[in-house]
Amino acid sequence: MLRSLVGSEMCIRDRYQRRVRGLLRANMLSRYVTSAAARSLTAAHSARHMSKTVGIVTEKPFAPAAVDGIEQVFKEAGYQVSKFEKYESVEELKQAVQGIDAAIVRSDKISAEVMDASDSLKLVVRAGAGVDTIDLNAATERDIVVMNTPGQNANAVAELAFGMMLTNARNHYDGTSGYELRGKTLALYGYGAVAQQMHKLAKGFEMEVWAFDPFVSGEAMEKAGVKAITEVPELFDANFVSLHCPLTDDTRSSIGKDLLSRMPQKGAVINTARKEVIDEAGLEAAFADRSDLRYLSDVKPDNVDGMGGNLFATAKKMGAQTAEANINAGLAAAKQIVGFFEEGDKKFQVNKPCLLYTSDAADEEDSGDLGGRRNIKKKKKRELSS
Repeated sequence: MLRSLVGSEMCIRDRYQRRVRGLLRANMLSRYVTSAAARSLTAAHSARHMSKTVGIVTEKPFAPAAVDGIEQVFKEAGYQVSKFEKYESVEELKQAVQGIDAAIVRSDKISAEVMDASDSLKLVVRAGAGVDTIDLNAATERDIVVMNTPGQNANAVAELAFGMMLTNARNHYDGTSGYELRGKTLALYGYGAVAQQMHKLAKGFEMEVWAFDPFVSGEAMEKAGVKAITEVPELFDANFVSLHCPLTDDTRSSIGKDLLSRMPQKGAVINTARKEVIDEAGLEAAFADRSDLRYLSDVKPDNVDGMGGNLFATAKKMGAQTAEANINAGLAAAKQIVGFFEEGDKKFQVNKPCLLYTSDAADEEDSGDLGGRRNIKKKKKRELSS
């Protein structure tokens, strides 16, 4: 009897000890798993927020004040900065993008070949609006996000365009009699950021303003005080036509003799967009028939001699060449890069969303006043921002 009781007690004690040992093992395993998970999350967080290297890749450098501001933004974020300015060849450009996580560019040509030269590039930000110098499809295929900085250069470009209009009206200040802008009509081909600044300047000169933009509702333009035009040719019934349209298959070589011939006496076309939207042969033909017409351009045509005195062109593309625009666009680009890597912000992406790559911050699957300003892919009409 005693032996039976002792045996039962030992059996219970053994079961209790095994249970305790099991619980201890389970607790240790749980602690190990929890610790391992924490280490994994910490490592992922550290990798996500590790220092990035950003290249300022500009054949045409930013103003020194802009570079200082850009470097300060990245210094505060803990990022490294490499400057590649005034490069002279595609090979030098390809070397510049090696080893960088992001690039700030201006009118630099970022082709598939350039992208393939880097195995670390995740983001390209165009300090400005026009992105036709960047191969957007190639970027999407390589899981590279492309952004622009719409509106940052708008006032600088608008002031240049308006200045060319005024200079033309006063015969380049050669001492002869010109004409006034008050009471004249300015037609805007596109009603994005630059065109809206042009509108503000024109109101100060008491001009009538028309606009055509398939991305902006007629109601929104009328509310802003602009006469909405429904067809491009109607724009050329105005005294001045200022081009703010994107370069697309539809707009390429679309401005030629037929349109210019509609313009009233001393009509002028102002181009701060892209030279490719002009049919140069058509312009030359129009000028041969009408010596009163003028073409005022921030993008010098290929055949300058063929246009004679009907043409005024700046020495180089300089719409955004002001200290203020340099600083505005450069700082915006730098802040967008930090926002992308730290917060996954893709607000200004202009290429198709990437399917495989997302920013380190996201860590999971989830862009002239030239089209980039409104992310051309979005076909719906938008209301004007206040």
